[in-house]
Amino acid sequence: MIRVLLLWLALALPAVAALGPDDKMADPLLNTRAMALYDALRCVRCRSESIASSNADWARDARAVVRERLLAGDTDTEVLHFFQARYGDYVLMSPPMRGATIALWLTAPTFLLMGLIGAATLIRRRRADPQPEELSPAEAARVERLLSDPPG
Repeated sequence: MIRVLLLWLALALPAVAALGPDDKMADPLLNTRAMALYDALRCVRCRSESIASSNADWARDARAVVRERLLAGDTDTEVLHFFQARYGDYVLMSPPMRGATIALWLTAPTFLLMGLIGAATLIRRRRADPQPEELSPAEAARVERLLSDPPG
């Protein structure tokens, strides 16, 4: 029984490893294009990783589809549109600037600009505030007397 299990694992491991992110295509040009497309496509299961760095089953399948489409003669743009048509703009690591994604593109620069304006305003106010004046000798004596005498 153990021998059968070990034989099955020995036969199954090369098939799983062939679909990994390190899988290379025979043609160096196609391989370079595939690697660039792996980085351009987001794993819909992992959400924050490209399919190049994801170990999810979906990413492995997506890498296989990329290789199949390239071998079929598709251009890089056609491969990206293939995934975009099925999964929307979200599948692209750099979604196009249109519709709802405009807010995503503008959020970071807007917050940066607001922070810079806030910092400039704070610096300007601190420079504009007059420095407190020195106490006159009479005022200093009065403060000293108030601090040294207990209330009551």
